[in-house]
Amino acid sequence: MGYMFNGNEIDHDEEGYLTDLSDWNPELALMIAQSEELEMNDERWEVVNFLRDYYEEYQVAPAVRVLTKALAKTMGPEKGNNDYLYELFPYGPAKQACKIAGLPKPTGCV
Repeated sequence: MGYMFNGNEIDHDEEGYLTDLSDWNPELALMIAQSEELEMNDERWEVVNFLRDYYEEYQVAPAVRVLTKALAKTMGPEKGNNDYLYELFPYGPAKQACKIAGLPKPTGCV
């Protein structure tokens, strides 16, 4: 079972994370966000794009603590904090944002 996208089935695991990271594109991200009952806006895209860049550099999806520290360092404390991130991604900033970003489930997330 997978996401139906442009007439193709895109495989994902039982939690909805893509099994092939190369399948990701912004249009698919919109569909995943919709399945998470989120509407993408500039702030959510900023976090998703940050996560994709982070993954490209470190080859790991960061847990929420690492994510908040990295965001605070690059975007300032107003964006690198739990309150801001949970407002954007209420079901877990690292888990939900990584899923939309087409990345694996972050290490240490339950």
